[in-house]
Amino acid sequence: MKLPTLQELLNAKEGENVEFKKATNHFSFDELAKYVCALSNEGGGYMVLGVSDERPRSVVGSSAFQQPERTRAGLMDRIHLRVDFEELEYQGKRVLVFVAPPRPVGMPIKEKGIYWGRRGDRLEPLSESDLRAIFAEVGHDFSAEVCAEANINDLDPVAIEDFRRRWIAKSRNASLSNLSMEQLLHDCEAMLQEGVTYAALVLFGKREALGRLLGQAEIIFEYRSSEASGPAQHREEFRQGFFSYYEKLWDIINLRNDKQHFQEGLFILDVPTFDERSVREAILNAVSHRDYQLGGSVFIRQYPRKLTVDSPGGLPPDVTPENILDRQSPRNRRIADLFARCGLVERSGQGMNLMFELSIKNGKLLPDMRGTDRYHVALTLDGHVQDVEILKMMEEIGQETLATFSTHDFLIVNMIQREKHVPEDFRDRLPRLLDLGILERAGRGRYILGKRYYHKTKRKGTYTRQKGLARETKKELLMKHIRDNKATGSKLSELCEVLPGESRSQVQVYLRELRGEGKIRLQGVTSAGRWFPKT
Repeated sequence: MKLPTLQELLNAKEGENVEFKKATNHFSFDELAKYVCALSNEGGGYMVLGVSDERPRSVVGSSAFQQPERTRAGLMDRIHLRVDFEELEYQGKRVLVFVAPPRPVGMPIKEKGIYWGRRGDRLEPLSESDLRAIFAEVGHDFSAEVCAEANINDLDPVAIEDFRRRWIAKSRNASLSNLSMEQLLHDCEAMLQEGVTYAALVLFGKREALGRLLGQAEIIFEYRSSEASGPAQHREEFRQGFFSYYEKLWDIINLRNDKQHFQEGLFILDVPTFDERSVREAILNAVSHRDYQLGGSVFIRQYPRKLTVDSPGGLPPDVTPENILDRQSPRNRRIADLFARCGLVERSGQGMNLMFELSIKNGKLLPDMRGTDRYHVALTLDGHVQDVEILKMMEEIGQETLATFSTHDFLIVNMIQREKHVPEDFRDRLPRLLDLGILERAGRGRYILGKRYYHKTKRKGTYTRQKGLARETKKELLMKHIRDNKATGSKLSELCEVLPGESRSQVQVYLRELRGEGKIRLQGVTSAGRWFPKT
């Protein structure tokens, strides 16, 4: 880890990565080892001795650990990590910084048998859920484990037959219908030679078996007419094999799934508040990704215009709400594999991508994951159609073309339509969208939706403004500079500085247009040429 400067450390917020102690004359080695252990478990950080921990921080100097090499060696013997240190001097005062590296993936660090962490400014042992999350980082699949107390009689034949029917339809392998129930479960790896897996319990378990062996494997549905506190208008608890209630759960949601109507000429567009595919994908994601070692249930809450899904267990390591479209790793791979076998999900795990694409196509807000933390995942699907015009545009583009879109293509259209900047790592998709006429250039590095979109939505004036205003604004900036410097004239190099985002040749195009309009004149040639306002 690269050590920040002393000033950067003084300005840092004391939290998971930096700890300050005065330690003017002495500091306990045992306390130091605990703090280094905790910092390592929190991702690595700095233990700073000789600085006050209250703001505004001041350097007081520390005489502790006058032989830091020996202290470092003692720390490495105690917690088995490579700890570094630095001695800094500030106005004649000694500051000692110990650098705690991040712990290895899947391996919490302990000191004298205790896995230390921090809560605020206190040292505390890591909780059981913290430790489970760390151990899960190495890719352990709980759903593939065998439940020693379970047997095939704990599984619901109706749920298994529903899975069989779907597997035959997906694989087009009619011979699956001839297998015994036990052989079918062995072939799909829901059962192993050692016994029934937890995946089989989650997907096919009888209610009494789940209550006895894995009570947290349930989905609780609530319908609420508003977000006011109080009892839900409708509540159902599903603690049984997923395949025994999957269709019923959607039917309950669909009971209150109204349609939003929009007129387009002689035609009426009907858009359901809750898109069936998006809702099903959200439910499948919750079942595949939740942490079954935590005691909570999956909660699905439906409101008139939104649906929320809350699942125990945070996102997998290295997956964040920001990169979730590009990095997907099911926590329960055996469950995900069984879903893939019968066609409920794609093996590539693109359920979240599909939810984003459908939200954009239907003119709705993007799926919202605010509220997600290391202990649970919160997903909100907003059912309100925000932009009727994007619906019309998607109709204009056509289903055949949309079928070739990637998720990033949909996101780019959404960004441009909302006049947002397109990130650099999306820009390799721009040439194809330009070729299709879905986007048009409106200047250097600037894009707008294609002309046909604005014509389709009867916003021709907006297109003219978007396309032309930027150009006229840039020409006016050049004119202002030329007017302000009419006594000496303006060189081309100066005018390029006025529009730093434009190429030299594009600035020359603007100047030729202004000259053609009779507004400016050129005196001289080549690099000596200067532009003057035409009087």
